[in-house]
Amino acid sequence: MLVNLKEILAEAESKKYGIPCINTPNMDTLRAVIAAAEDLDTPIIIDHAEVHNSLIPIERMGPLMVKAAKEAKVPVCVHLDHGKSYTFLMKALEAGFPSIMFDCSDLPFEENVTKVKEFVDFAHARGITVEAELGVMASTEEDTHGGEDAEKRVLTNADIRKFFTKPEEAAEFAERTNCDALAVCFGTMHGIYAEDPVLDIDRVKAIRSAVKDDCRIVMHGASGVEFSQVQKAIEAGCSKINYYSYMAKSTTQFCADKIAETNGTIAYHELTEAAFEHMRGYAKNVMSAFRNGK
Repeated sequence: MLVNLKEILAEAESKKYGIPCINTPNMDTLRAVIAAAEDLDTPIIIDHAEVHNSLIPIERMGPLMVKAAKEAKVPVCVHLDHGKSYTFLMKALEAGFPSIMFDCSDLPFEENVTKVKEFVDFAHARGITVEAELGVMASTEEDTHGGEDAEKRVLTNADIRKFFTKPEEAAEFAERTNCDALAVCFGTMHGIYAEDPVLDIDRVKAIRSAVKDDCRIVMHGASGVEFSQVQKAIEAGCSKINYYSYMAKSTTQFCADKIAETNGTIAYHELTEAAFEHMRGYAKNVMSAFRNGK
């Protein structure tokens, strides 16, 4: 069933478990993620990132995501990830997305507030939930967030700390914009990590305590982080956990190994079906870990 972000995160927040938000940029990934959620009878968030749109246009993938969500046996929120342009936000709404991330985090605080507040007012009048971001989520060379011209390099934990979200600013931002969810920075980044990330869990607790109760706290860049650390972030107040890069990387390696094992004789349809099952199992592991035994 298709639900919005507020509906799907309400129970997660109250029961202290996290719901993965996984990119589904093609049909195999879409099938795998929803199948995994149905196997475990757990809600799931699927999203389409603006940075993937040159490869997989939202006009083509968006309606398929919405259709799959409506037909699913579990609650599914279809979400736009890191939407930056109004034109693209409107394409997501036209495709039937009930939830939008409007990412203005690269702008100064006041401009971020103004733009997000304007869009929240527009979206809420139409029953659409909105996620925003405060603090700048760093990216590595293997990541596509921010586009080809964004500064990307090998980043250490010390580098990442420069982008951390301040609890007092998060509280003000949530109050003034009335956003439904807020992505914050506390030790993660997009892409593949140069060293094991170290999360500032105390900062998450401070942000959750400072931000108004009806605004959910979001963790981006969770793939590549030890599940034990993610679980601590969930206990501290994160209810939406974005996860994709490492699942994609694992599936690429799986396909390479399959081709090598068969000396290149495996048929394309056999390879994609095997990749689907690999992603399904991978996604189930992620969902199970983020449920924290609940």
